[in-house]
Amino acid sequence: MLEHLFGSRTRVKLIALFLSQPEDPIFVREVTRRINTQINAVRRELANLTTFGLIMESRDIPDDGEKKRPGLKRKYYKLNAMFPLLPEVRSLMTKAQLLVEHKIDKELLSHDGVKYAALMGAFLGSSAPVDLFVVGSIDRTTLQRIVDKMQKAVGQEINYTVLSVKEYQYRKEMSDKFLYSIFDAPKNEVVNRLDTE
Repeated sequence: MLEHLFGSRTRVKLIALFLSQPEDPIFVREVTRRINTQINAVRRELANLTTFGLIMESRDIPDDGEKKRPGLKRKYYKLNAMFPLLPEVRSLMTKAQLLVEHKIDKELLSHDGVKYAALMGAFLGSSAPVDLFVVGSIDRTTLQRIVDKMQKAVGQEINYTVLSVKEYQYRKEMSDKFLYSIFDAPKNEVVNRLDTE
């Protein structure tokens, strides 16, 4: 959807990546790995976004314990927090993700085996253990097809977890740390049929 507006799927993936990690300077090869795109396309779109002013280029090595090697000059990229249209770009990306969520709602609701599903993390621009959490039974191929569509639409990798109802109940009774981290994280519940069990 957004690639039609922005002219490039790689550009959409890059914008989504930098909006999700506004404080992190990222090395070009790391960017390529995270959005799973050819390095030449990434370099071209990084140049476009730098010229546009949405991201900044730096040759400084971030203070992450990495030793400087003589003659090493890596380029790092980071979101430009002073970009005048940043609120509008962020709003546009969020609205596009909400449209994607609406389509996902319908797909997940159409599967009776799905008892609970919540969108988190990448969908809300917040930190969460996963981006999609599902409780119930759904064919793995079907779920992977839904996730592939989500990844294509939001321009980044979607991490997900699926628990059977039995496993969910067991983990809840055991006060499982992972499950409670999901309970505590911001989320948009798209399916909640657990109370009907």
